[in-house]
Amino acid sequence: MTMAMNTKRQKIWRRRNLAIGIFVLLMPFIGSYLYNQFRTPGAMLTSENYMDRPIFSFWVNDFWGGNLMAMGGGGIMCCARFEGDTIKIKWILDMTRQQQLQGAVEEHHEVDLTLPKRASGDQYLHVRFDPENKVRVGWSPDLYSPFESRPDQKLTEQGRTQ
Repeated sequence: MTMAMNTKRQKIWRRRNLAIGIFVLLMPFIGSYLYNQFRTPGAMLTSENYMDRPIFSFWVNDFWGGNLMAMGGGGIMCCARFEGDTIKIKWILDMTRQQQLQGAVEEHHEVDLTLPKRASGDQYLHVRFDPENKVRVGWSPDLYSPFESRPDQKLTEQGRTQ
């Protein structure tokens, strides 16, 4: 009888040790999952400049966004957290050589804007500099600008876009 009880206890302890081992192995995955559920993920910052002057540098909430040529797009800066209801955008207007010869000077600008609501899946914060130092911001899930209409992605049977 003692031997049977000993074997039964051993089976119980083996099962407990196995359960504890599995739990210990799964803890990093469970912790990572919970952490990702409760954090605001970082976003990538992309920009466009539709002014006739280049932008020497710009910042969104003190996160450097780069520089932009006149009438051109910018690159992507990764990654920052943009939280709250408003964001502060600062930029320094530069000048081309011709504008410098005509007497243009470096200008510093700053604006507080309402941060649009971020939908699930939005990864890119787009900053668009329009003429007369107007600035717009918007979220998108990809690099297509939220300020332009999206191209049709319809495919024909041959696999070409229409």
